[in-house]
Amino acid sequence: MNARNPQPAPGPAPTIPTLMDRLDQKIFDGLYSRSLVYNTCWEDPAVDRQALRLGVEDSVLVITSAGCNALDYALEGPRSIYAVDANPRQTALLELKLAGIRKLEFDDYFQIFGDGYHSRFRELYRQRLRDELSGFARSFWDRYYHWFSSRHGSFYYHGLAGFVARGFCSYFRLRPQLAGAIRELFTCKDLDAQRRIYDEQVSPELWTPTINWVLGRQLTMSLIGVPHPQRRLVQAQHQDGVAGFIRDAIDYVFRNLPAKDNYFWRVYLYGSYTRECCPEYLKPDNFAALKSGLVDCIEPHTCTVTEFLDKSEDPISRFVLLDHMDWMSSYHPAALIDEWTAILAHARPGARILLRSAQARPEFLDWVEVGAQHRRLQEVMQFDHTRAARLQGQDRVHTYAGFVIADVPG
Repeated sequence: MNARNPQPAPGPAPTIPTLMDRLDQKIFDGLYSRSLVYNTCWEDPAVDRQALRLGVEDSVLVITSAGCNALDYALEGPRSIYAVDANPRQTALLELKLAGIRKLEFDDYFQIFGDGYHSRFRELYRQRLRDELSGFARSFWDRYYHWFSSRHGSFYYHGLAGFVARGFCSYFRLRPQLAGAIRELFTCKDLDAQRRIYDEQVSPELWTPTINWVLGRQLTMSLIGVPHPQRRLVQAQHQDGVAGFIRDAIDYVFRNLPAKDNYFWRVYLYGSYTRECCPEYLKPDNFAALKSGLVDCIEPHTCTVTEFLDKSEDPISRFVLLDHMDWMSSYHPAALIDEWTAILAHARPGARILLRSAQARPEFLDWVEVGAQHRRLQEVMQFDHTRAARLQGQDRVHTYAGFVIADVPG
């Protein structure tokens, strides 16, 4: 696909929202437009790295989210990483992480982003970090720098996802027996013992009617960045709805994958990482490698994927698109077609595309048409379903039903 089609074929008609849908969307838009949604990435970069196979000549476009995974990919030494997000608060968080790598020593950096708390953060921010930030990021952290030294004890209990995590931690404090069993999960060195603890002590106590009710509310989903169109995709494929889907995901994680290195779930249960259980960018040797120059390949951009690509002249060899296409496919199908058209127009021959979805097989892959000949994505790209399924089984988060690996022909 070498040229953009200025008038892509129309997709299905946008879903007509109900009154409740419109209310849910107003709440989601209100939260999203004023808040930091993600304080840590919720996609496993160890899986991504195996799929991406990054090299020194690669240029990567990644949805920023909390910036953790852009930093993870940078450790592979690609030529450039374009971190793109429509929410400027997510860009502000990545900018703060970049500034910290360049201006701080490791112990201070780990206290900030590993412990989620630094008693001297205000001083460090004012003296060493603030001048490194863009105007928006500076004004944002001028207002919220206290998140790293607050009475709640952790940055990871702030922002929308952090608010939900803090609520669940408060609930666990009321259930000390359950909290103790969860602690045991993260100290297990044997998967069989971990599975027994989960089956006998955690699962029977965790999945109460209260928890199921909370997980089934759209407000809860909005707080963790899941709009109602995506919630409906989950409900359509799971007989027990969102709560049942989340239960299956957590069951899989703690019954089949070692918890001792699962920093994704640990940070929301405890509000912090440990030196042994943390993202790669928070490990001393990796921090040093980023500081020595690897971090300089990362460029933050606040815009949509299409807006970025329309202005970029650099062919992209790797795309990491997370799950944002789910909601676009229901309510903005024309914009989704525009985005795919832009992606294929700016993809280097042989480029690889990763995306995640609330659907095991995203339906939009079957109806999006691009180019002058209106070819469907299934005709334009090559999909590696076998590798995607294998890697999906290793995913330590496991809250996406679908993982897609697609290649643009060379």
